[in-house]
Amino acid sequence: MSEDKMINVYLYTRYERFWHWLQMVLIFLLIVTGFEGHGLYTLFGFERAVEIHNFVGLTWLIAFAFFVFWVFTTGEWKQYIPTTKKMLAVIRYYTYGIFRGESHPVPKRKEAKHNPLQRLTYLSLAALLLPIQMATGFLYWGYNSWNDWGVAGVSLGLVAFVHTAGAFAICSFIIVHVYMTTTGHTIFAHTKAMITGWEEVEGDVEIEDWERAGEKI
Repeated sequence: MSEDKMINVYLYTRYERFWHWLQMVLIFLLIVTGFEGHGLYTLFGFERAVEIHNFVGLTWLIAFAFFVFWVFTTGEWKQYIPTTKKMLAVIRYYTYGIFRGESHPVPKRKEAKHNPLQRLTYLSLAALLLPIQMATGFLYWGYNSWNDWGVAGVSLGLVAFVHTAGAFAICSFIIVHVYMTTTGHTIFAHTKAMITGWEEVEGDVEIEDWERAGEKI
């Protein structure tokens, strides 16, 4: 891809960037303290690790509520509407075309920041995995209040298992996500964009139907 085919576009708002990096810090702390709580290593000490884990978990829950509010009040929820249009083309690109220097089949636009594969992935995270992780974490944290909450019949072992499985799922996502950040036109292009808000995208491709689909699909 030659440089004259790239244009600089302001894709990510201050809040999006703030939320991204805040969530990164919170999840990192949760993973570190969570695995210490399982006895994998000693860093803060068990009691301190549990205290940090609980505090950060509640902070993440509150911050996530603000994110959901922001998504729906700004109309950014349209960025997460799933679509199958060009899904196979995107999968082919990441498994084959990217290694041959081909152009991305779905260039980023302000109206469509996420390609079909990203939409499905991020929607699954935001609407399924993260809420389950937060709900099980909150239940675990409030175990002594289950009788008052009317959930005494729930299995603590099941809650712990689901919460731990969710942690491993999030770790798997992070590994893939970090790798994907290196697949821009330069290795740090996507990371730079999430710092400055500006990203270089292909500028010679017409906006296609699916990119307008944020208001249709």
